Amino acid sequence: MSLVAGGPALLGPAGLAAYGSAMDAKTEELRAAHDVLAEFYAARLAGALDRMPVERAVLGLFCESVRAADVGTSVGDVGCGTGRLAPYLASQGLSPRGVDLSPEMIRVARREYPGVSFDVADVRDLPFPDASLAGVICWYSLMFLPPSDRPAAFGELARVVKPGGYLVTAFKAGDSQLRRAGRSTGLGVEFDIYWLAPDEMERQATGAGFATRFWAGRPPEGEEGCPQAYLLAQRLAQR
Repeated sequence: MSLVAGGPALLGPAGLAAYGSAMDAKTEELRAAHDVLAEFYAARLAGALDRMPVERAVLGLFCESVRAADVGTSVGDVGCGTGRLAPYLASQGLSPRGVDLSPEMIRVARREYPGVSFDVADVRDLPFPDASLAGVICWYSLMFLPPSDRPAAFGELARVVKPGGYLVTAFKAGDSQLRRAGRSTGLGVEFDIYWLAPDEMERQATGAGFATRFWAGRPPEGEEGCPQAYLLAQRLAQR
């Protein structure tokens, strides 16, 4: 899921209470919905990457690009959800660390992948030092951001990636208009989502200090409802 507002926190009653108090209503709605969805996603998405060759190919290009850049192996999975990408990233020689807005998603991720570090955190205030990561993955996790939050989010992603490192993102492609999601799960949750225009995503990335190295898209499959898009961008040297 996405990480939209507030600040980083660790799991625990005191930490979560402090974190929750800083949230606006839309962020709280998003967090609460994904707390409900955590076990649903864990079951539904188990092994999904094995059945998605395009997704594996794009992630594989990211992993190969990070290794070739020779800027380290530490990568952040931002909006990691249940942590499902961690095994693949590790199998490609990278050292993933996941962050997500939802405490329940993080609880499930820690249970499923105990050898990986996962924390509750926010894309606008990431718990990583400046230029500390070889790359960041935002796999269907930026499409919950309202337009006003996108520059700050991309700025944070640029801040934590080393020059020469990479950003990869996957997202639902569309007209960038606000939609409501969650009802189809039957779990009584709803939250805001945007099917993002690929050219806007590229503008946000380049405006934050990345250069596009690859972009692609594919038609919708099954119940997806819209095309899927992918962007790989490299962090430019800081001036």
